[in-house]
Amino acid sequence: MGFPEKSSTQSLIPGFLYSSSITSKRYVNSEQNLVPSGFRYSSGPSDPTPSMAGIKQNFVIPAPKESRIELFSPAYYAACTVGGILSCGLTHMAVTPLDLVKCNMQIDPTKYKSISSGFGILLKEQGIRGFFKGWAPTLLGYSAQGACKFGFYEFFKKYYSDIAGPEYAAKYKTLIYLAGSASAEVIADVALCPFEAVKVRVQTQPGFARGLSDGFPKFIRAEGALGLYKGIVPLWGRQIPYTMMKFSTFENIVEAIYKYSIPTPKDQCSKSQQLGISFAGGYLAGVLCAVVSHPADNLVSFLNNAKGATVGDAVNKLGLWGLCTRGLPLRIVMVGTLTGAQWGIYDAFKVFVGLPTTGGGSPAPAHK
Repeated sequence: MGFPEKSSTQSLIPGFLYSSSITSKRYVNSEQNLVPSGFRYSSGPSDPTPSMAGIKQNFVIPAPKESRIELFSPAYYAACTVGGILSCGLTHMAVTPLDLVKCNMQIDPTKYKSISSGFGILLKEQGIRGFFKGWAPTLLGYSAQGACKFGFYEFFKKYYSDIAGPEYAAKYKTLIYLAGSASAEVIADVALCPFEAVKVRVQTQPGFARGLSDGFPKFIRAEGALGLYKGIVPLWGRQIPYTMMKFSTFENIVEAIYKYSIPTPKDQCSKSQQLGISFAGGYLAGVLCAVVSHPADNLVSFLNNAKGATVGDAVNKLGLWGLCTRGLPLRIVMVGTLTGAQWGIYDAFKVFVGLPTTGGGSPAPAHK
């Protein structure tokens, strides 16, 4: 990767970490190959254009002009954290009815035999309001999880890229995505687990509690504070593979869409086009996420519903096939929609604050 000598003191940031939809037209045209005015971060070779005549293939990409947020600064990670809160908390709360039916199908398949019958039974027994039982722990829990998931993913992606160096970070970018998302999810699940435990109990045990305010203290009285983390290991087993698939496949799918399906480069696409691609890439990634993480999702529901239950009890009762398939079609619909919407909301917030959308950038060439 070639860098102008005047930028040698700057951090070598692989180009795939930052792809801007905003292109500067102000260049300094000189024989000394000075860095173009207003540019900071390296992106590798650019497409030659008439306005770049006389400038070598080495250039760096500017931060969006409408944003005062410096990339990889505390303000940048704070913005990503807020985007994560909005994307995860709101979307999970919106699909509470689907989640409610899914959890009950996993816990009591004899009563809730299908998606349609499950909705019918809940409507008959609990009415319309019953479809949103557990919305408060869902909103708060997944808001906390989203804050950690997206904020720490951006942090760890940059951190591991710095450790690897620009050449290996660009060469093994998928490993960077996997490692960064796994590290972020370990932290995110610690924030989510207590809310998930209360949510499942409220949704699957009629009469246990009305919601979070009375369900939280009742759960603690019944099983102690540590009982809130009884499902942390299966939660990690569900969420870590899910998140690794979610982030790595999204990044690669979006890059492939820009490379093979869109006739114009990303920086020439409108913001609405970029957000549409973010949603499409997120939905496709979500389908894969649902399949990979579904057995652990069944375990989480089983363990949080039955006091003193173990993983062995779940396997004996549900069977391996049941663990992998029970409630899967509904979860594919739910998770695909969730993941697509999450990436759409997350990138929409980034655009709102003047940051570029996620993914779609070509890695910078290796430095020789």
